[in-house]
Amino acid sequence: MSRAIGVPHRTDSGAPPAPEPPVPSTAARSPEAGPDPGARRFGLGTASALVVGSVIGTGVFALPSALAVFGPISLVAFVLVTVGATALALAFRGLAARLPGAGGPYVYARDAFGEFAGFLIAWSYWITAWAGNAAIVVAWVGYVEVFWNTDHQVGWSIVIALSGLLVPALVNLAGLRSFAAFQVVTTVLKFVPLLFMATVGLLFINTANFGDFNAGGESWWGAISAAGAIALFSYLGIETASVAAARVRDPERNVGRATVLGTLACAAVYILGTVTVFGTVAHDDLVGSTAPFTDSANAIFGGQWAGATVAVAAVVSGFGALVGWTLIVAEMPRAAARDGLFPARFARQSRAGVPAFGIVVSTLLAAGLTVVSYTSFEQVFITVVLLSVLTSVIPYLLSAAAQLYWLLTEGRRARVGHLARDVAVSVLALAFGFWALAGSGYQAVYYGTFCVLLGVPVYVWVRVRRGAYGEVPR
Repeated sequence: MSRAIGVPHRTDSGAPPAPEPPVPSTAARSPEAGPDPGARRFGLGTASALVVGSVIGTGVFALPSALAVFGPISLVAFVLVTVGATALALAFRGLAARLPGAGGPYVYARDAFGEFAGFLIAWSYWITAWAGNAAIVVAWVGYVEVFWNTDHQVGWSIVIALSGLLVPALVNLAGLRSFAAFQVVTTVLKFVPLLFMATVGLLFINTANFGDFNAGGESWWGAISAAGAIALFSYLGIETASVAAARVRDPERNVGRATVLGTLACAAVYILGTVTVFGTVAHDDLVGSTAPFTDSANAIFGGQWAGATVAVAAVVSGFGALVGWTLIVAEMPRAAARDGLFPARFARQSRAGVPAFGIVVSTLLAAGLTVVSYTSFEQVFITVVLLSVLTSVIPYLLSAAAQLYWLLTEGRRARVGHLARDVAVSVLALAFGFWALAGSGYQAVYYGTFCVLLGVPVYVWVRVRRGAYGEVPR
């Protein structure tokens, strides 16, 4: 994908096509009109695999090292993040039942708060997705280098990373049939060894390995907030089924179920797996590890074969996540483009039924960020993680706000007990978003806010192209 795989369509004259007129809002269309005619669909199993496959990438495999800096207090943060992520999943379930069209958070914010809010969500989420791909591939490289480039030469690390972005793009460009089969297979292959580490591994814990409870030395709440912002990255993707809702059969039912089931399954594996790594690898060794689950497996079973097996699982896991996210990264701008809020080229699909232009552009941006990260930042993984977390918080906040808005304006017909429960969940999801925002740190907030606000001139340009401010010469 680092080359121009999908060249944008042009007219027979060779000139760029005129902008496509905006279609009615996805939110305004009926569920029957939302999905693309003839699109290949997948059911609850594949939708759940999409959620699990997108959430469990290589983030969880690299996370213990990033959290070890804070000490076991980060496990408290992980539990709090899990509660917040579950609240978000429940909010997405309610929103998906109300608005089953493709686009997820974009559709929810646009329907509740208008076009500009919808655009900001689409723009922020798009940044999150391709920046997240850069973070996933950086962590993925750490496990590939268990077998090759063991001395971590930066040049070869970049080559491996770019290959890890290119091949998933090719899988997606081949069409959704290839995507669905690959996503299910890779989800199973990576979930089984992680589940093993999160269950059997608990029997080998040595409490002496945990180290100081608050190893960072800062205030408890400051440590929990900072660790929570990093831990949130491991849950990015719980909304993927809602983003790709147009490709899911019976989205009113299956999207919400897939979101909640996928989130809960990931939560169990995440927390228990992290506890296992903390308790089987000495704290000082864990802080400097680039493949913590491999080190944990070697400590449990002795020798190198167990760690190598886990490393293979991590490589497969990361690759499966990149395949899923490469599709998702193009779905959000595609939904916005169909509503006239993103450049029209993002809305076009290839003959294979995928948004090829969005896949190509997003992969190139992820590749650029990956190269910059390796050559400019000392803590490559954490830097890219915090950037993607910051931009993801904006869609999550507005999605929770949209759910709260609809509950308070249209929920009066619901039973009082159910309404109170759903309002409490939405408020919790909203508070969780603000907490994650505060814990991201000044640097991430600076870069993230700058990237988000870069979307404002793009919005103006798109509106002008639509003729919202009068006729525009062409």
